[in-house]
Amino acid sequence: MSHQRVFSSDKMFLRLILLSVIALITACTSAPELKPVLPTQVPLISYALSLQGKPYRWGKETPEEGFDCSGFVQYVYGKHGIKLPRTANAMAYSLPPIPKYDLRSGDLVFFNTRGKKYSHVGIYINHDKFIHAPNRRIGRVLVSSLNNAYWRKHFVGVRRPKS
Repeated sequence: MSHQRVFSSDKMFLRLILLSVIALITACTSAPELKPVLPTQVPLISYALSLQGKPYRWGKETPEEGFDCSGFVQYVYGKHGIKLPRTANAMAYSLPPIPKYDLRSGDLVFFNTRGKKYSHVGIYINHDKFIHAPNRRIGRVLVSSLNNAYWRKHFVGVRRPKS
């Protein structure tokens, strides 16, 4: 009987050690911080994503004609009752700046792509992804990563339209 108790207590001790190791490993790893998707932004993001693949056309602002970057952002927000200026530069200067660490779905992300501080704009989705109409060469609305070397190098700021 005493042999069984030792064996049983050894099993219990091993389980306790295993659980402690798992707890320690879990505590030392960090899950990526998930930024909240604001309830008012879900339809906006869904709508923006539905426009993926629409053609890039400089100076245009409709799904039928195509979009440039600011035309795309203005159109998406306009469909949700939020009026924004027509150019990326005007959007950046008319909206309050937000720290990058506070990025939320629906925020506008700005880039210097042509030697002008606010020459490109997109809509932040989540998990370092944003949707935009990049340029004639790419030719269509698409989702890109803020972690992409090009976008990371040209990133200049965040703005949050009031919803």
